[in-house]
Amino acid sequence: MLRKFLRTIAIRSFALVAVFGAARLAQAQVAKTPYPSMAAPEQYLMERNAEIALARSAAPEPISRDADVMVLGRHDYEIAAKGKNGFTCMVLRSWTAGIDDPDFWNAKLRAPICFNAPATQSYLPITVKKTQLILAGRSKAQMVADIKTAFAKKELPALKSGAMCYMMSKQGYLSDRDGHWHPHVMFFAPLTDPAAWGAGLPGSPILASTDTLDGLTVFLIPVGHWSDGTADSKDEH
Repeated sequence: MLRKFLRTIAIRSFALVAVFGAARLAQAQVAKTPYPSMAAPEQYLMERNAEIALARSAAPEPISRDADVMVLGRHDYEIAAKGKNGFTCMVLRSWTAGIDDPDFWNAKLRAPICFNAPATQSYLPITVKKTQLILAGRSKAQMVADIKTAFAKKELPALKSGAMCYMMSKQGYLSDRDGHWHPHVMFFAPLTDPAAWGAGLPGSPILASTDTLDGLTVFLIPVGHWSDGTADSKDEH
């Protein structure tokens, strides 16, 4: 969902992208995906300490140093470090993209993200569920059906007020086209009209898209610095 969202709107010379992740209008004309099926599972894995460091790079150090950190195992995400501030940092993989995203199976994608406590409690379970299904061998269509069923049975929690996340890592790889893109923060809300936030209007710094599968509207705000404090160049892409 996150990557689909960020591909929706173009600003100047760059297109929005994301792992957490949605269909990219800039590439809607592409008829054939370069990644037609899932790669070997080990291609999505990372060395444990490298993944911990990459996950923590999603947010400024005063936030990420006290966060839980999750890393991807062969069957699920696993807790690699316990924190104390309610945040959870992790590295999303390609299957959190929209179902029609050409990068859905791209094993190179690594999207560092750090959820606050409300997002950890209510949005993170969706990501974990999708990961469990994919690593269990479910197809894209089966994963979508299973997520819908899980929501219908209330096996996945309702979104909590105040849910948001940081995606400010300079080391992430969000797509073949855009690399790490730009640092940004995102806010999750129940399905709502983006115009209520002024999102997407000329001059507004807020962008938005809806994800009907996850039952969310996501608001995205680019920021001027990476998590390490260095300035972002708006002419990178």
